[in-house]
Amino acid sequence: MIAQKIAERIGRPDLIDVLANELTSSELTSLLLAVFDRKAQQLSPADLLRAYQSNRFVKPADIDVVGLHSLESQAFAVFNQFGFSPVELAPVAPLGSCSVISTTGQKKVLSATRQTEVVADATNALALHVADTRLTTRKSALLAPEKLRFSTVHRHLRTPTLPDIPGMRSHFKIACFVLAGRDSGGHQFEKEALAEHVALMKALFRETLHIDKLTFRCYPRKGYADPVAFVTKLVDYVREQQADVHIEIPENVVGENNYYKGLQCKIVIEHNGQSIDIGDGGFVDWTQQLLQNRKERLFTAGIGIEMLYRLLS
Repeated sequence: MIAQKIAERIGRPDLIDVLANELTSSELTSLLLAVFDRKAQQLSPADLLRAYQSNRFVKPADIDVVGLHSLESQAFAVFNQFGFSPVELAPVAPLGSCSVISTTGQKKVLSATRQTEVVADATNALALHVADTRLTTRKSALLAPEKLRFSTVHRHLRTPTLPDIPGMRSHFKIACFVLAGRDSGGHQFEKEALAEHVALMKALFRETLHIDKLTFRCYPRKGYADPVAFVTKLVDYVREQQADVHIEIPENVVGENNYYKGLQCKIVIEHNGQSIDIGDGGFVDWTQQLLQNRKERLFTAGIGIEMLYRLLS
């Protein structure tokens, strides 16, 4: 561990434990702000330019901004058609927004000061927005809606090293939406959520973007008593309502994916003769954790809208 070796080199092998466990969050923030203030004072304009040239997190995306925004507007129009309220998220989220409630490790996220992190997954941020909306509604005299629908298009930033491919950046835009509700028995929320997801994707890809070859791959995942039977039940429900949809249930793939609970649904399009995974979604237990209520249900989905634009253009 590099950090531990550094701590030992400066004669403070307990430094990480002291900073993480003996300081309050506000104390650690004050300490880090002082350190970064001094480090910034040591920089010259030439240093700043060199950092800009070498830091893979700071370069702008190599993309037609006007064209991308046009595609985003089309996506928002479809989201709005299905009742998903658009949300303009902050560029940062609370520290641990990904690692605390999902399986994403904190080292894959760009952590920041003041108990924040740069948004690495907008669906996690939307889940926090859902939970906050639930709590705010409970404290008011307003009647809580049965379901909450939110959408966003957000530039994500993730820290893992990427292959040296032209145009590929550590930051990229994803169109996301979440559908929140509560367990009402018989997996009714889950059935309706998957059906709504499929209908929305058909409206976006087929009707709006004229991409006719669209496949939904529904993978059973752990989190429900019998994942295969659960997914089969949901898919049968969707097929009864939408006979024109192509849904696959791959066999023997429950696996160890713990990110989704019960169902993971991949969106596959065909472009220039190639099958491309362009989106991903499924059920997660994040609002159950945030609100400490096992009745809460949440379906999340994301589409690689920047990748999609590159394909279409």
